[in-house]
Amino acid sequence: MMNWLRQLTASEQVALLFVVLFGFLVLLTVGLFLNSLRERADEHARLASQLTWERVRRDLRAAWIGGCMFWVAWISGPLGATLLFALFSFLALREFITLMHTQRSDHRTLIVAFFVLLPVQYMICGTRFFDLFAVFLPVYGFLVLPIVSALADDPRNYLERNAKIQWGVMVCVYGLSHAPALLLLDFPGYTGRGAFLLFFLVMVVAASQIAQEIATRTLRRRPVARHISRSFSMRAWWIGTLTGSVAGLLLFWITPFKAGQALAMAFLTAAAAGFGGLVMKALKKDAGVLYWGNRSSITGAVGLLDRIAVLCFAAPILFHSVRWYFQLPLGYR
Repeated sequence: MMNWLRQLTASEQVALLFVVLFGFLVLLTVGLFLNSLRERADEHARLASQLTWERVRRDLRAAWIGGCMFWVAWISGPLGATLLFALFSFLALREFITLMHTQRSDHRTLIVAFFVLLPVQYMICGTRFFDLFAVFLPVYGFLVLPIVSALADDPRNYLERNAKIQWGVMVCVYGLSHAPALLLLDFPGYTGRGAFLLFFLVMVVAASQIAQEIATRTLRRRPVARHISRSFSMRAWWIGTLTGSVAGLLLFWITPFKAGQALAMAFLTAAAAGFGGLVMKALKKDAGVLYWGNRSSITGAVGLLDRIAVLCFAAPILFHSVRWYFQLPLGYR
């Protein structure tokens, strides 16, 4: 069966994935809709049910968005996908910075972050110079931003202000830029199928997040970071991570991986996504908000960053694990 799936052409694999993915999402959506129509014994039970499944519905909407991102990436090609994720980074960074309460003296630093570092990072990604891509923001961006901030001659909360901006750049720009970079990895014998790696990333993360949330709501758990998240538990994290690993194993036929390699890569990806979600909750707690952005954002619910935050943590883990393990070239030679 798996050999037959691997022998399909790229177009045939895309068609099969289209039917399977969106058919599965439609079934889940219908199931949640029917669950919402069930009558509850009293008002308290109804409210409890709404709270239980609200996050599951949000994760399902995120899976819809991720699936659509894959199709857009496939249709538009590497250039279009890179531009699309650059736009996502811009919008996500805007949401992040808006809630971090920057000062007037930070304006020049923010201009450099939005209009210099962000486009240069994606330009490097698009040209496949992965050796520079991996260090541009952690090295050059890390040093440039505080220099620009110091030139503004405002020492008030200098370290805190710069740390917030640098965190936003690393999560929203550096982390997310690894998603389109997956499309551009040069695997021998895998030319023209890079979008499947992006699909692998999105589906592993979506499966792990949905499973983790369902486990959180339905199983008894002991929070490991009560003041950050009263719902995060290691039991739910393990269930989510293992579910994502199984999802990656089932998708190995669309990747250049063998079954065991796909399982290992999916495990690392799902694990990073689970802990990444906890980190983003800590940042929201520190900012005193429940969601990034407005509920009327382009996602139709909460902020864009709420939708893609876990990808910002999972994408670089998958990208560098794959590039290191398979010893892929660092760029054009």
